[in-house]
Amino acid sequence: MSIDEPARAVPLGFEDRLAIATPEGVEIELTLAGLGSRFIASVFDFAVRLLPLVAVWVALDPTASATGAAVYVLVDFAMQFFYHVLFEVLGGGRTPGKRWTGLRVVRTGGRPIRFVRSMLRNVLRIVDSIPFSFYAVGMASVFITNQNQRLGDLAAGTLVVRDRHGDRKLGDAPEALPIYEPGPAINWDVSAVSADDVATVRAFLARRHSIEAGARAALARDLATRLRPLVGGAADDDKDERFLERLVGAKLRRG
Repeated sequence: MSIDEPARAVPLGFEDRLAIATPEGVEIELTLAGLGSRFIASVFDFAVRLLPLVAVWVALDPTASATGAAVYVLVDFAMQFFYHVLFEVLGGGRTPGKRWTGLRVVRTGGRPIRFVRSMLRNVLRIVDSIPFSFYAVGMASVFITNQNQRLGDLAAGTLVVRDRHGDRKLGDAPEALPIYEPGPAINWDVSAVSADDVATVRAFLARRHSIEAGARAALARDLATRLRPLVGGAADDDKDERFLERLVGAKLRRG
């Protein structure tokens, strides 16, 4: 199992929450996805993957020609081995099923998943779905592990987490990460701010409304205090959260 940053599971009510200790010395809290929501996401993804196969079957009838059979096999292979990987890497850790149920795949430190990890976790679906086991291996692993991980997650060092807290209907789409306008920060020198710093700040800004007011202010103050010395031209009178918003906007604008 690969571990990116120290983390601890915090059971709370009927949810398992994970407190991620970031290199900046603050904690970002994630809510681990349970077996039920993961199963619903898998059923949805199975239906999406089935649509191209049905379309090819109807259009080409693989039983009638070698060409039709070859196209069907290629589409089936692509759906089996690349569907999850492409959506997880290009879609922020979310397949259509995970997006619909408000879930995403992240690394164990809360960072975005990359190609190699996604490929590894999805290759091991073959083990999780041993023929005639009906995903019994994968479900057992989610039940047994402390962080609700199936075998692919354990090997790749990944987690499946909820995008949002609170009461949300199953069909509601999760909120996308907001885009912040840099404003006067467009002239700041943000070259010393790393991509990991930006990812940590964005994670905080995305979840700040679900954090208790005192803890939210303390996290914002700590992040701002650590990052202000790295930014050239930043105004000292900006409030902490406003500074963080402008910092993210300036950094993303410059790529």
